[in-house]
Amino acid sequence: MKHSLRIGRIAGIPILIHWTFLLLLGFIIYSQVLRGSSTAATLAAVGFVLVLFACVVLHELGHALTAKHFGFVTRKITLLPIGGIASLEQLPDSPRQELLVALAGPAVNVLIALGLYPFVSGAAFAVPDIGRLTTAQDFVSALFQLNLTLALFNLLPAFPMDGGRVLRALLSFWLDRLRATRFAAGLGKLMALAFVFLGC
Repeated sequence: MKHSLRIGRIAGIPILIHWTFLLLLGFIIYSQVLRGSSTAATLAAVGFVLVLFACVVLHELGHALTAKHFGFVTRKITLLPIGGIASLEQLPDSPRQELLVALAGPAVNVLIALGLYPFVSGAAFAVPDIGRLTTAQDFVSALFQLNLTLALFNLLPAFPMDGGRVLRALLSFWLDRLRATRFAAGLGKLMALAFVFLGC
């Protein structure tokens, strides 16, 4: 992807960050200044976003390393303000392989959430306000909740999201790949329209 900066390499896979990610950090800092937050609160909010996107990298590595297990190469992982993209040179043709590769990313977020669960507060399921992470427990609780949210959101059966790929893989056990793809893509369009309607 053009206009991306390489920030490292993990398991031989280049990790890139798109320039628009800097706009997200700038927006967070600007929002904190507008609400009169302290420097510590502003740094906590920025730090939280960076840690959350580290979880996104781990999510994408889940896909990439599972694909590597089946002999598929991931050219790069790119971070965007809306998430991450693992760019595979070739997608698995086997329904079983595609199913496991698609599930691997959300599974990583579930494992992170399980690891954080013993340390979360009683308000772990409240809507997190990353601008008011006043304690370490607030930080951990928000990270716990957002990892669960990432897992569940990505499992929505809307192609080309992970859930859509899971659906296509399951359908491919009974249908040819083209019909399975058309069904999953059609459901994805219906879900997108539903979200637009609900957001109006």
